[in-house]
Amino acid sequence: MKKYTKSLAAATVILAVLSFAQLETKAAAIQSGSTGSEVTYVQSILKKLGYFNTEATGYFGPVTTEAVKAFQRDFSLEQTGGLGPRTTNLINEIDMMAHVVYGEARGEGYPGQVAVAAVILNRVESNDFPDTVYNVVFQRNAFTAVNDGQYYLQPDSTAYHAVKDALLGWDPSYGSVYYYNPVLATDEWIFTRTVTKQIGNHHFAY
Repeated sequence: MKKYTKSLAAATVILAVLSFAQLETKAAAIQSGSTGSEVTYVQSILKKLGYFNTEATGYFGPVTTEAVKAFQRDFSLEQTGGLGPRTTNLINEIDMMAHVVYGEARGEGYPGQVAVAAVILNRVESNDFPDTVYNVVFQRNAFTAVNDGQYYLQPDSTAYHAVKDALLGWDPSYGSVYYYNPVLATDEWIFTRTVTKQIGNHHFAY
């Protein structure tokens, strides 16, 4: 995904425990030996993704270094074991996408959650939408979960794994840039879109 790859360098916010601006500022220093809430945050995300298999301690030791290297390897990043800008940005974007997936589709089956994550990536790739994950997620009225506050619920590990699978290429939505629940949708315009797939309660469309 060429357009998505460019967006890794463009994210501007990190959510939940601290702001992305704070983590970006300190990114060069977040490596083996670092301590603090930034490390705890990264450990918590890596844990939900299955890379960090112990409790978050706030200390960046050998276990965290190896977890970061495994994360970097899976996403074709340089395996430094430290948190440079590209690794930091990707962790940030995964976290944002997991909040959308959980807020929008936590009651859906796993393929349906992956499909929601894929829609975000498909929008980043599309010329009809913003070209960064942050701007897609927070585009006005783009996602109900952002509007009604469910975005700010804490995602479970399933949401993070769904995002990971979408980033690694699984797209159950078949390239869709929209999804909706036909029972709940009130905007007649959405029914004019071409449906590519129904997964659980959602229709996926372009």
